[in-house]
Amino acid sequence: MQSEMPSDRSSLTRFAWLSIGAAVTTIVLKSVAYLLTGSIGLLSDAVESIVNLLGALMALAMLAVAARPPDAGHTFGHSKAEYFASLLEGMLILGAAAAISYTALERLIHPRPLQQMGVGLAVSAGASVVNFVVARILMRAGKKYDSITLEADSQHLMTDVWTSGGVIVGLIVATATGWTMLDPIVALLVAANIVWTGINLVRRSVNGLMDVALPGPEREIVEAVMAKYREKNVKFHALRTRQSASRRFLSVHMLFPGHWTMHDAHHIAEEFEGDIRAGLKDAVINVHLEPVDDEISVRDIHDK
Repeated sequence: MQSEMPSDRSSLTRFAWLSIGAAVTTIVLKSVAYLLTGSIGLLSDAVESIVNLLGALMALAMLAVAARPPDAGHTFGHSKAEYFASLLEGMLILGAAAAISYTALERLIHPRPLQQMGVGLAVSAGASVVNFVVARILMRAGKKYDSITLEADSQHLMTDVWTSGGVIVGLIVATATGWTMLDPIVALLVAANIVWTGINLVRRSVNGLMDVALPGPEREIVEAVMAKYREKNVKFHALRTRQSASRRFLSVHMLFPGHWTMHDAHHIAEEFEGDIRAGLKDAVINVHLEPVDDEISVRDIHDK
């Protein structure tokens, strides 16, 4: 027995287009801010926005692929495509951190005076507001639709917001004190901070591609439903779960008393699937029915 696949998700691409628009806007604003001030921190900020644009374009492509319905070559659908987008996002974040570090170290060795700080910081702050608003929209959409791609894009934009905030604060202090060395030092600190976000995104993406089991809270939902049916003299074994972006896959063997008819067992199994889907939306469930009094029912080639 197998439940139906979840509904079409092609409408999620509109959020990727929103991210692309934000990236283009902030690239223009931050480039202007750098040209006005000559700040290496603001240059690094502009470089990260270029990375945001590349990530958003990848997100758009992968969301479109993930929304494709199952076909003969991909009978479980294309949802794993989202992990490629989030993996690239994580790698781009790490690459941006490396680029920021390199340019900051170069400025530490060859310091330069800063210019027109007031206008430059105002332009950079405006770009940060754009990123913050779009990041919040993407995060809400990512959680609502269980899209790791949108969550990754949101986190990427938020690292940009933190980068900009750190750079702006550092430049304000540098301007007030005349200590221009603070500009590249702040850029290095921001680079170290965003490395953590990149590492987490890469880890989550790799886990998804490796068919990681459902997280603990969701496994507890499954166990609670199984406990309910154990009270009806149903037993379970060979439970396996995995998550593929928004889709959750579960397979289990249900063992019924031998005197039950197939009709009775089938109806109980349908109720079991309904209860699982009530707790885990878009779950794809495979149930194998077996008589509990047959000794071969508890055998499974994957059991240890």
